[in-house]
Amino acid sequence: MQPGAEFVLLIACEDRKGIVAAVANSIASQNCNIVESSQYGDANTGRFFMRVAISCPLEMTSESFSSAFMPVATAFQLEWQINDLRKKLRAMIMVSQGGHCLNDLLYRTSTNRLPMDVTSIVSNHLNWQRRAEHEGIAFHHLPITPENKLEQEAKLLAMVEEQQVDLIILARYMQVLSDQLCRKLDGRVINIHHSFLPGFKGAKPYHRAYERGVKMVGATAHYVTPDLDEGPIITQDVSIVDHADTVEDLIAQGQDTESRVLARAVKLHLEHRVMLNGNRTIVFK
Repeated sequence: MQPGAEFVLLIACEDRKGIVAAVANSIASQNCNIVESSQYGDANTGRFFMRVAISCPLEMTSESFSSAFMPVATAFQLEWQINDLRKKLRAMIMVSQGGHCLNDLLYRTSTNRLPMDVTSIVSNHLNWQRRAEHEGIAFHHLPITPENKLEQEAKLLAMVEEQQVDLIILARYMQVLSDQLCRKLDGRVINIHHSFLPGFKGAKPYHRAYERGVKMVGATAHYVTPDLDEGPIITQDVSIVDHADTVEDLIAQGQDTESRVLARAVKLHLEHRVMLNGNRTIVFK
């Protein structure tokens, strides 16, 4: 098949016989070719998950594919979505004062390692305004106080709608989103936090971890839910701490790990490789 449109089909449903065959037949009947396919049946829940990367004729649209696929979707009661990879997801990055994750995301985006369009950078501080301006990205300053939190979140939601944002990345954004905002943006917000939670909460967690003699520094990227830092985990990683490492070494390792893990989670989301399974995730690599 000549190069054409590229789509990713995601499917979730009750597990039963014949799903893979029916999906493959429908794809082939539309003169499309399967270039990658992954599936998983969860024995505990009886749920089936599938990701199919498809090469299609150049003139095909997600609407025309959906129309032809509907009989299979109806017959098997599928929860599904078709994603056109020609359309990059639109991402908003939110940051406070620490810029290691922000700078890493901007670099990976500029080198096409993260297939997304950054619509804006939002912060409760002004530290990274010049960085945003240098990249030609809109910067929005939304300082947060207990008195104006709901007002500022309303402005944030308006910007999300106006900019047609698909994904919000909390790149060390040090404000807790309200339960209401989390529910409205369910499945669209990715956060990163270090591995010292819940053991070392509050100020200077790395200093207290150093005093306890921790032997590894880790980070977790997850979807944001009203349960603080307990949303479905996308990916995690650690780096090993040596006895000779200083607290500054721990901080540097932690920042490197956070940047790496957040970028990996964002890439998996952008490539439509993550599916929610209750409070867990299915990650097709």
